[in-house]
Amino acid sequence: MSERTLRGKVAVAGVGETDYYKRGEAPDPEFKLALKAIKAACEDAGISPTQIDGFASFSNDRSDPSRLAAALGCPELRFSNMQWGGGGGGGAAAVGNAAAAIATGLADCVVVFRALAQGQFGRFGQGPRRNTISGDFAHTVPYGLMSPAQMFAMKVVRFMHDHGVEQSALRAISLAAYHHAQNNPRAVMYGRPLDEKTYDESRWIVEPFHLYDCCLENDGAAAMILISAERAKDFPHTPSYLLGSVGGSHYRAGASVHNTPEYASSTFPTLAPRLYEMAGVWPKDVDVLQSYENFTGGVLMSMVEHGFCEPDECNEFFVKGRFLAESGELPLNTSGGNLAECYMHGLGLILESVRQIRGDSSNQVDSADVSMTISGPMVTPVSSCIFGSEATL
Repeated sequence: MSERTLRGKVAVAGVGETDYYKRGEAPDPEFKLALKAIKAACEDAGISPTQIDGFASFSNDRSDPSRLAAALGCPELRFSNMQWGGGGGGGAAAVGNAAAAIATGLADCVVVFRALAQGQFGRFGQGPRRNTISGDFAHTVPYGLMSPAQMFAMKVVRFMHDHGVEQSALRAISLAAYHHAQNNPRAVMYGRPLDEKTYDESRWIVEPFHLYDCCLENDGAAAMILISAERAKDFPHTPSYLLGSVGGSHYRAGASVHNTPEYASSTFPTLAPRLYEMAGVWPKDVDVLQSYENFTGGVLMSMVEHGFCEPDECNEFFVKGRFLAESGELPLNTSGGNLAECYMHGLGLILESVRQIRGDSSNQVDSADVSMTISGPMVTPVSSCIFGSEATL
């Protein structure tokens, strides 16, 4: 194993989030939501916000670290970082960036955060609204590829066609998420269970995505506090250590106008091997998985590319029972995920990974020592990370 590693050098001291709202319905502006989540994470860690000296985010978050530091009363800002890329592809990478800052001495206490107030700034899941179009949009919008659902559906249909994947595989992902949300009072879909009949009869958004294959659209904020591993036991919760974090994409993944050579991909083929090498674990060692669902098809391809099953095994592998926290072989999206808890560009999934190691998830997996998050499939760059208990060090 290379000495250039994040393995075991950084831990999570606290996590926090605001209430989650339907898009456009948050009572607070985006900046205030970010402050609320950060303060909640500090309270969870048992620290004052004035101990924060670094900020990391992703997806072009609009809450400027200098303003956040001023509002929180931080004596010094030593690190501020934004991971490139839209959507949720940068979630795990933002954690890696924060961890790198701590491991190299650039900062001591870094908060990773994401805030969204779509009523204030506009709806993410909607196609472009403009009088003229140029660039990639000039080659896609005239042919009906206007929204993320339509653009990502193309990749998923290709993958399903090539490997004979049935709709039931996507349905299993959605059913598992909604099942877990019923035990999570924070979840937007808490108290709103989903069954096979309701899924099957729900309207098409764009094939192969039914309504329940698509992520929620929410306002709110989430945050997590990272500190050095040496300090991990000074905080109230069971330490959750970062074992590995990677980001990037494969050859020509960013080629314009759907021209990437490896088209039916979640963009993880070159990342997954690097992640496992750094973390020192393999798919068989993962006790619980959070996999970003902008759409269920992205989960399917992401899990294949991370080695959980072969492409031609999807129909047998993707069944609801396998993914349930209380009894499944590979519990999946145990908070309800982007489909049923909230859509905070996937940072909530990373918080759930930490909760599983701490032992305080609303759908706790027994003896969870290795907890993994896959961030933002089918965009570029993407990222993944793995957390572990003290037993994994």
